[in-house]
Amino acid sequence: MDKLRMESPDLTARNIERIGELFPNCITEALDEERSTAEKKVYKKAINFELLRQMLSDDVLDGDEAYEFTWVGKKAAIVEANRPIRKTLRPCPEESVDWDGTENLYIEGDNLEVLKLLQESYLGKVKMIYIDPPYNTGNDFIYRDNFAADSEEYQEQSGVFDEETGDRLFKNTDTNGRFHSDWCSMIYSRLMLARNLLRDDGVIFISIDDHEQENLKKCCDEVFGAQNFVAQLVWERAYSPKNDARFISNSHDYVLMYARNLDDFVIGRLPRTQEANARYQNPDNDPRGVWKPSDMSVKTYNAACDYPITAPSGRVIEPPAGRCWRLSKTAFLERLQDNRIYFGEDGNSVPCIKRFLTELKFDGMAPTSIMFYKDVGHSQEGAKEVTQLMDAGVFDGPKPIRLIQRFLTLANLDEDSIVLDFFSGSATVAHALMLQNSIKDFKCKFILIQIPERADEKGTAYKAGYKNICEIGKERIRRAGAKIKEESPLTAASLDTGFRVFKLDDSNMKDVYYSPNDIDQQNLFDMVSNIKDDRSDLDLLFGCLLDWGLPLSMPYSSEEIEGCTVHTYNGGDLVACFDEDIPESVIREIAGRKPLRALFRDSGFVDSPAKINLFEIFKLYMPENADDINKRVKVI
Repeated sequence: MDKLRMESPDLTARNIERIGELFPNCITEALDEERSTAEKKVYKKAINFELLRQMLSDDVLDGDEAYEFTWVGKKAAIVEANRPIRKTLRPCPEESVDWDGTENLYIEGDNLEVLKLLQESYLGKVKMIYIDPPYNTGNDFIYRDNFAADSEEYQEQSGVFDEETGDRLFKNTDTNGRFHSDWCSMIYSRLMLARNLLRDDGVIFISIDDHEQENLKKCCDEVFGAQNFVAQLVWERAYSPKNDARFISNSHDYVLMYARNLDDFVIGRLPRTQEANARYQNPDNDPRGVWKPSDMSVKTYNAACDYPITAPSGRVIEPPAGRCWRLSKTAFLERLQDNRIYFGEDGNSVPCIKRFLTELKFDGMAPTSIMFYKDVGHSQEGAKEVTQLMDAGVFDGPKPIRLIQRFLTLANLDEDSIVLDFFSGSATVAHALMLQNSIKDFKCKFILIQIPERADEKGTAYKAGYKNICEIGKERIRRAGAKIKEESPLTAASLDTGFRVFKLDDSNMKDVYYSPNDIDQQNLFDMVSNIKDDRSDLDLLFGCLLDWGLPLSMPYSSEEIEGCTVHTYNGGDLVACFDEDIPESVIREIAGRKPLRALFRDSGFVDSPAKINLFEIFKLYMPENADDINKRVKVI
């Protein structure tokens, strides 16, 4: 083994391959010290020599052991999830539908950064999360979360960095020295942030296949806690085998299901089927209705439940060998008196307990871990739904609507729940939720997040006019909403099929951290206002909503007061005026409304005394809040 360490890189690569054939558990991902520099780290496949020694030894070798799950970059992923950013979400009413009335959100941008921005506004407010992340098959793209790298480095590493859209995607092939590590880092940091957004009774569903299922489950066990694991669902995504499969025709995917807190989560049950109800009959015409027989005997032996039973025919019946009755003798006699024991039509059969349909503990049926395509749809069904709606095949591998509806049912949504999807793709979640709302007359809201990944210029989506995935998603919601309203006239009036579009961008504020040597005459003029010149009132308003932890979906209005534009958000949760040189009379009008929060821009006041007077006016009109007026009134 020492000889292996000293061989040339090419020879070592061949040895790695040979050793991997004999001892696949000894192949790992590690830093390539020869090719790495202080500015750029390079990783490679490597041999875990300590483990290899153990594999070749008959004795237990010395060394620390621990039950743990780790990879190259795990600590950095944790740091990345907690690292603050100077970003904001800019509203785009022109791309939205029913901007003033909707409570749904569609956000364009890197989901890691967007999740960070939503931490305050949606902390503990999301009932259900569904994501369909990249499966890391070697053919799909994943996120590279190295925000310190410049565009040139991204172009060198991946060839897909786009300065306009900010795409940070690269094709992760299995030749990459961090093939699994990069994927684990990508998903881990996002799950950490997503967990914070879930309600105590919330739940997350994550689609995956065999490539990263094991790693994903370990990540989820760490982030959500193994004790909050609900199920690993199996979705039958294909309805026929692929005869050109090399070995096995893979017909399923997985969906991992975790609760935020299993003690608080109550699963939604499935509607009862005719087939299930047919198992309940009433051969003895019991007035309590149909019932189903339940076995009287159990395997777990209890001497108190081992007794003979005399049937109406006079036959004496003992429990089967090695078993006993489910009921004690006293409990059996009570049920016999209440006509809850049945001995068959001739009164001579082994007794059974009558379970009445009307007395089921839960409404509906318990869901099973296998989801058959006949019940929830298959992958071809999802593709057909998008093709028919969009008049072209513009998206690869969309999930069927029925599958997402199954998750909405299992999540046990209440009538105004929030559902989040931060790998939204073709927006199937929005489509399914709007449809579910129309069926149940609910008012559940969606938040979709999607990076504007560019469409292939040779593909059908690009030729149909869609330059990126976000354009596909937004158009699908528009068309799906119109179609659902057309087909559901009874609920159309109250059905929210709109969405507010926001786009991730740099902070609304200028960088004002200058050293004296960096300030020239032009800088001094620029620093008259610390707000970027291209930012509108709406940019400032919604940027501050994020800062204050207010949701982005509430209604707001704008009005003119003495020539100044005043914005009122959610009936007074926030009142803002971003005009220059605001008259004192306007400030008094705003203060007299006693808003929870008030917002102004620094250039709205002619001098420092005018700004100081602002706070004194609010104290005068809101004496009950005088002690914390500096927290309620903000000048940017």
